[in-house]
Amino acid sequence: MIRVLGVHGIGTHRYHRRTGSPEQAATALATDWFRHLGTAMPANSSVDLRVAYYAHLLHPESGPPVDEDPAMLAPAEQQLFLDWIGLLNPALDGTVEAAGDWLARTHGSATRLFALTFCRELHAYLSDTDAREAVRQTVAEAIDAVEPDVVVAHSLGSVVAYESLWAHQNREVGLLVTLGSPLAMPGVVADQLEPGDDERRPPRVSRWVNLADPGDIAAVPPGGLARRFAVDEDIRITAGMWEFQTPGAYLRSTDVTGVIFGADSIT
Repeated sequence: MIRVLGVHGIGTHRYHRRTGSPEQAATALATDWFRHLGTAMPANSSVDLRVAYYAHLLHPESGPPVDEDPAMLAPAEQQLFLDWIGLLNPALDGTVEAAGDWLARTHGSATRLFALTFCRELHAYLSDTDAREAVRQTVAEAIDAVEPDVVVAHSLGSVVAYESLWAHQNREVGLLVTLGSPLAMPGVVADQLEPGDDERRPPRVSRWVNLADPGDIAAVPPGGLARRFAVDEDIRITAGMWEFQTPGAYLRSTDVTGVIFGADSIT
């Protein structure tokens, strides 16, 4: 049986609201991850899947609702939004209203809501030193407890996992799998990482494989991770529609499960 630890992305504070505790939220989230992963697992394979849950640390009051109007973001969150959408369309006029309207027109209103939520949670992580360390510590403790063969980190979770594996070097990780990662996003993420050294991987990670849908607006610039970090493979896949912004489509991909359950996954 392969041991897998998931590190979730944005929008999961609802699990905490629904269940009432981080522990129960982690269990509920792991159940959902397994429901997706199980559809594409190789025959005769088995998995012990857990999830490191940290969303409550970025939403101490269970998280305020996110309005679909970018103007509702705090000024620093708006700047993240502008910097990010500017990477997707440099021709925009530099207002959050124009950026939000363009994103909704070209990718749909659900994608705009995803982007606003992403900026709010990313800013909460990057701007609050205590919360940032608490999140990283939570992931490190989960790695110690689970002793995973594979760490699978989605979206913002790839940033959290990367920093946690640098800050807490207690255990070897045979395989790090990042899905739809924004790690290479210039200005917005890449230049704010701790540590900030390029072309490197966390020191106790034996192998690192990144997978992303070319249409995933969080995984920009396309191919940027391979150019900036010491990944072993950078694989483009088709996850399907806007759902690449959730882990489900990635976890249902045989490209992803092929990497997770591959012969080289377990050291």
